Order: sequence, then structure tokens, then C-alpha cells
Amino acid sequence: MYIHSIMSKLNDKKEKLEQKIGECLGLEIAAQKAVQELSSKGLLDKRGMLSKLKNMQKEAGNHQSKLEQIVQKLSGSLDSATINEAAQETELKATEMMNTYLGDDPDSSEAIEFLCLAEGGEVTHYEVLAALAKKVKFNSKQLPNTISSILKQEQRHLKLCIKLAKEAAAY
Repeated sequence: MYIHSIMSKLNDKKEKLEQKIGECLGLEIAAQKAVQELSSKGLLDKRGMLSKLKNMQKEAGNHQSKLEQIVQKLSGSLDSATINEAAQETELKATEMMNTYLGDDPDSSEAIEFLCLAEGGEVTHYEVLAALAKKVKFNSKQLPNTISSILKQEQRHLKLCIKLAKEAAAY
């Protein structure tokens, strides 16, 4: 009974970790698509905003790759199907949120403010993922180290978006 209880708790933690990895992965995919879509509509063209956001988009692609590599390396310990399902669901939700938030006639200020919301969500998800990764022990420190590295970049992305939102509002 005691061993069953311990195994059940470990399995719950692992499932939460897989879900959160999938959510972070989905948010990275959605972020890349959001910058692409908003820039194609000309909503990110103010005062050099686009070049800064294209760099952020590229970093999101790197984050996606890093997460996918970790999932592949830990495939014996993690369920990639669960992670991919969570990623697809999260990407869809984020895209729906963007469309709802922006409505039919968005302007540049609304576009960058949405990206602030999205980056804030990513920071929160990575904070939670970092906490979960500490609870689930793997033989490798790669997962916590990668999450920590991505989190730092996501925090910089959020600061950049806030700065750009303030600039867009001033003009």
C-alpha cells in the first residue's frame, strides 16, 4: 500500500511535468506564429519594433528546439505523445486568445500589448515548469538547466515587450 502510494505520487508529478512541458512548447510555437501574423498585417512596424520582435521570434524557435531535444533525450522517462497533445492544445488556445483579444481591427498598440500578455504567460509557465522539474528527479541536470536558461530569456522577452508597448503608446 505504501509503495503504491509513493508510485502514484511520482506518476502524478511526472504527468504534471509532461503537461507543463507541452504547454511551454505550445506557447513557443504560438509566439512564433503570432509575431509572423502580426508583422504580416503591418502591426509591428513602428520605430524598429519588428527587428527586435523578429529576434525574439527566432529565440522562441530555439526554445522550441531545445524543448523538443529534451523530450527526445528523455523519451524513456517522458511520454512524448502527452507532451505533443498538450502543445497542440495550448497553441490552439493561444491563437484563439490572440484573435479574441485583437478583434477585427487591431492597431500596433493592441498587437504589442497582446505580445506582452503572451510573454507574461510564458514566464509564468516556465516558472511553474522549473518548480515541477525540481520535484521530478532524472539522472540528468539537462532539463532543469535548460528550463532555467529559457526562463531567463523569456523574462528578457517580457521586459522588451513592455518597453515596446510603452513606446507604441507614446506615439
